[in-house]
Amino acid sequence: MGPSTSSKPDGSAQPNSPARLQAASQPRPIATAALLAALLLAGCASPRPTSPLPPPAVETPAAWRTPIAEAQDIDAAWWRRFNDPVLDALVAQALQRNADLATARARVAEYEARQRVAAAGLSPTLALSAGPARARARTPAGTVSESTLLQAGVQAAWEVDLWGRLRSLEAAALAQLQGQRAAADAAALSIAATTANGYFNLRSQDAQLDLARATLASREESLRRAQRLFEEGYSSRLDFVQAEAELHTAAGAVAQLERAVAQQENALAVLAGRAPGPLPRGMSLQALQPPAAVAGLPSSLLRRRPDLAQAEQAVAAADAAFAAARDQLLPALNLSASATYQGFTLHQLLDAPTLLWSVGASVLAPVFQGGRLRAQADVAQAQREQALHGYEQAARTAFAEVDNALASIASLRVQAAEAALRRDAALQALRIARNRYRNGYASYLEELDAQRGSYAAEQGVLQVQGALLAAHVDLARALGGGWRDGGETPVSASRDMVVPRQ
Repeated sequence: MGPSTSSKPDGSAQPNSPARLQAASQPRPIATAALLAALLLAGCASPRPTSPLPPPAVETPAAWRTPIAEAQDIDAAWWRRFNDPVLDALVAQALQRNADLATARARVAEYEARQRVAAAGLSPTLALSAGPARARARTPAGTVSESTLLQAGVQAAWEVDLWGRLRSLEAAALAQLQGQRAAADAAALSIAATTANGYFNLRSQDAQLDLARATLASREESLRRAQRLFEEGYSSRLDFVQAEAELHTAAGAVAQLERAVAQQENALAVLAGRAPGPLPRGMSLQALQPPAAVAGLPSSLLRRRPDLAQAEQAVAAADAAFAAARDQLLPALNLSASATYQGFTLHQLLDAPTLLWSVGASVLAPVFQGGRLRAQADVAQAQREQALHGYEQAARTAFAEVDNALASIASLRVQAAEAALRRDAALQALRIARNRYRNGYASYLEELDAQRGSYAAEQGVLQVQGALLAAHVDLARALGGGWRDGGETPVSASRDMVVPRQ
């Protein structure tokens, strides 16, 4: 027999009846779901394992190895200190039209869009839907019916950023964007320095070509004199043949330098974004005077180079990406809502639609994925350590480049002075040898050796002068070219650098 029940005269169960007690003991579905969600969040809200970012192990030198006159910062438009209008115009044209620099700026625009995509993840999403549906189904009576359903609705969804995962992704995108801005500034600095070096190399080759042409004219005069003396019987055929050989050597040097000048002009034209061809000239190599070598304190170098700012932002982006990867191990809370109007005809949809709606929340917690999420967190942590080591190496390289440039300038100044003394001595030796040969006190071989020595000494002076100018360009590049962390420079419109902090 079934359990006995007591009821009131109207048939309703009494408060203490077994049926009443059994119904009260069954948990409600909404309360059960809320209780399970609370327990799940409480169990997963345990402290996350943290791996703090170690400080960069970069030792900053107290001073540069090569003494400098004054420790002042370099100018932003450092190439103007050479006082050559043609150089200024070439650098300005390269900064405006160079293809590599345009690519770097387009990459900045790409990462600006990426940062907006990451920022949009923090906002709710809203979507509209509308459309007809035609269906054929079997009714409970066993017949087949066809119907048309028109509906229009709206859906909204939002992921609650409980643990900061979405904010970490936005911070990573922001750091990547700022890193690309610094990379564009570094590209602009490299283009300006490469243009200046190319121009100084061109002027050095021009000076060497002028020397080679003057030497060729001197060799032609020597050949005519040797031929006349040989025909008159005052010298041997050996002197004539040697003079002829030296003439061809000088002519070959002229052709080689003409080819080098043409190639350097074409390289500069491509760098400046123009068609290959001849380029205008400004001051001569001898008139170009290198500016005074300036360098700030080593401690300020880390904030004055765009490539170091890019490396720093790479560390910040990797750190934020690692935080987001760890947060994937925690539950995600999603809220959703939808409302839909339905009607079987357009008239019904517009005048008397049926409203359907839903509001809900869901908690999604990873339980078992074969270790994929933890492996992704390990990947992000390894990438963060790589970025940190990359920054340390970039900083050490920066210090070494400044020291090398200062040492090169100091050494090349001494070389320039010695090369000038050698040139003066070689020219004096050539005059003496030429007079001895003309007066019959020496052979042509003695004058020929003096000519070779004089040409080599003159060429050495020009080469050292060009190398000294290039060393000053290298110093400007090593010092960051007047770039400032958080400011704008004529090289490239640098935006504010903000390192995301966790």
